Amino acid sequence: MGVHRGAAHDQVPAQAGPALNAILAMLASYLLGATPTSYIAGRVGRGIDLRAHGSKNLGATNVYRILGWKYAIPVALFDIAKGAIPVLFFSQWAGAAQHPWLPVVLGGAAVLGHMFSPYVSFKGGKGVATAAGMFLALAPVAVLLAILVWVLSLWLTGYVSLSSIVAVLTVPVSISLLQPGSPYTFWASVALVALIIFAHRRNISRLVAGTENRFRTRPTDQ
Repeated sequence: MGVHRGAAHDQVPAQAGPALNAILAMLASYLLGATPTSYIAGRVGRGIDLRAHGSKNLGATNVYRILGWKYAIPVALFDIAKGAIPVLFFSQWAGAAQHPWLPVVLGGAAVLGHMFSPYVSFKGGKGVATAAGMFLALAPVAVLLAILVWVLSLWLTGYVSLSSIVAVLTVPVSISLLQPGSPYTFWASVALVALIIFAHRRNISRLVAGTENRFRTRPTDQ
């Protein structure tokens, strides 16, 4: 009996280790995603809080409108990296080989961190760039197709918000056609598309009302 209890006792840390690694990886992914790159750019570039300027959104588009390309490009690239790094690296450390759902969960944690950052009172961006980074690591062809759709829509309409919504809607469709054996990736894309569209609800209202700002114009404070 004593030997049996000892063997059972030894199983606890063996099981707790991978679980702890997964939890730590989720936390690290969330905190990385929460890094408020747009807020930092506003403080460094002009000493302002972007939450009080332009569209008041902590995203690369607002950075471009207020600070220009010099700051917008690094912000966009870092926001994309925030989504890709957990999928490509954190998941491997945490045991993605044993848990195929883990890369999706870590990428999703990064997107949530970007949208609800504890560093800036749980405010953030709309998650498009960070989700793009996540799915670049999970389904690169689907993201490349979405980027083409985004560029075409922006060229035709001039609306970043509308183009982002249309582009993200193509991702689950592309994944279902190109990667039918990836249910975790597909359902993650469906969930994040719904979340991103919800984050654009005010943009949708302005699009319907005809008051949404086009990409080439300076936004009003709304």
